[in-house]
Amino acid sequence: MRVQDVMNPNHPSIYPDEHATKARAILREFRLRVLPVVDERKRVLGVVSRSDVMAISSSVSPMRVRGIMSKVKFAATLDMDAIQAGRELLRIDEWYVPVVKSPTDYTYMGMLGLDNIIKPLCERKAAGLSIPLSEVMSKAQLITCTPDDEADNIWRIMRKHSFAGCPVIKNGKPVGIVSQQDLLESGAIFPEFEAKKGRFRTPPTIFTVMKTPAVSLKPDNTVEKAAKLMLEKNIGRVPIVDKKGVLVGIVDREDVLRALIT
Repeated sequence: MRVQDVMNPNHPSIYPDEHATKARAILREFRLRVLPVVDERKRVLGVVSRSDVMAISSSVSPMRVRGIMSKVKFAATLDMDAIQAGRELLRIDEWYVPVVKSPTDYTYMGMLGLDNIIKPLCERKAAGLSIPLSEVMSKAQLITCTPDDEADNIWRIMRKHSFAGCPVIKNGKPVGIVSQQDLLESGAIFPEFEAKKGRFRTPPTIFTVMKTPAVSLKPDNTVEKAAKLMLEKNIGRVPIVDKKGVLVGIVDREDVLRALIT
């Protein structure tokens, strides 16, 4: 299974001199996590993520993409083994990376995400699918929030820990998930690169911006069930609850892929 067989060849890109607000609009419209930055010859120069554009408050900001883009930690190539690429994604703790033509030709060809690798492994009935979630879920120091928390503060926590989503807990039980996409669409983020004139006088709460309802699984459910749920709902993480519905762990796409390829 090669990268070219599973990647998304239609993932959009953006030029470095375009406005950063355009990158934000593309990420929001297509519900993307990462947008590759390319030059006039379509060679990959960097990437822009949701967290990069969430620091921009004004819809008419003069800031350019090159001012907020990050370096590419790893670019997969067309003929690379997809499992090998998946292992590298796990090593660098990234969910999406650009795909280039070859190690010496950085022409942009598409995007490779954890979900692009998980899906065919599910179809091929990989051995790890039968592993119970209790063996792969994160249990220690779970980062959560409540419906009454201020959205701006939770975004800072999510960014600090490189989380794209955070379980929303009430009385110990999940009532939803707040994602970076929710926060991006709400416009509720304090700017970092610009003046703070765009700040909310009364910051919105998580309850007002969260959109994803509580979808949870049990510790004895399998990796396969979590993988299928993530692919079907296009979600990155699933809360794991006990028989009383109390949160006991979290499983994300990295946990699923790790179970399938190690």
